[in-house]
Amino acid sequence: MAATGQEGTVLVTLSEREDAEELAEQLQDQGYEPCAVHRVMLAGEDDAEDVDWVIEVSTGPHGGPATFDEPHLQVLAQDYGGFARPQ
Repeated sequence: MAATGQEGTVLVTLSEREDAEELAEQLQDQGYEPCAVHRVMLAGEDDAEDVDWVIEVSTGPHGGPATFDEPHLQVLAQDYGGFARPQ
C-alpha cells in the first residue's frame, strides 16, 4: 500500500477514482491534509480494474491527528459507498 502509515492517519477507501478525487478535494476544503489519493490493488488481485482508491488523511482541520475525526470521515466515506479506518 502506498500509505505512509503515520500514526493518527485515517484511510478512506472508495471504489471509484472520481469519487475519491472529489471527496479528497472536499476534505482539503474543510481543512484536512494532506488528502493524498492512492490506487490500491489487493494482494492476489489480477484484474487491474478491481482496485480501490484510498484517501490518506493525516491531519484534521483542528491541527490534530485525523483519527479524532474518524466518525465524521466514516460518514463521508459511506456517502460514497466506501469506508474509513485508522491506520
